[in-house]
Amino acid sequence: MFQLAQTDEEIEGCYPVLSQLRTNIGKAEFLRRIKMQMKKGYHLAYIEDESVIFSVAGFRLGECLAWGRYVYVEDLVSEQKARSKGYGQRLLHELIRFAKARNCGEIHLDSGVQRFEAHKFYLREGMKISSHHFSLKLGEESV
Repeated sequence: MFQLAQTDEEIEGCYPVLSQLRTNIGKAEFLRRIKMQMKKGYHLAYIEDESVIFSVAGFRLGECLAWGRYVYVEDLVSEQKARSKGYGQRLLHELIRFAKARNCGEIHLDSGVQRFEAHKFYLREGMKISSHHFSLKLGEESV
């Protein structure tokens, strides 16, 4: 079943799955960061089956000149042992329904260049590679 995490318990329940994607965030930091992001429009959705969470997505609603009203998926991952069992597909389809219900014309996400299996999944689900994403870490050596 598709749900939006609202309570601390629901958010913490998503940690074991989401930590498989965001390995740099420890459990103690997870709840604090998610709640801070939620204050700025971040939503945490999940698919559970028989009280077990199998797939998690973090996303935001937005609006810009390039895309109009959209949903941007920041995090999307399924439990390693449950991949290719339809949970990620169900979650993505629910996110699409969520976006359409809020008059969004597009759904977007970035995926690390090393995540080949995820790319196959997104392409199989009808998503297109529509741009290159560039980044620059800001530190002493940057301009």
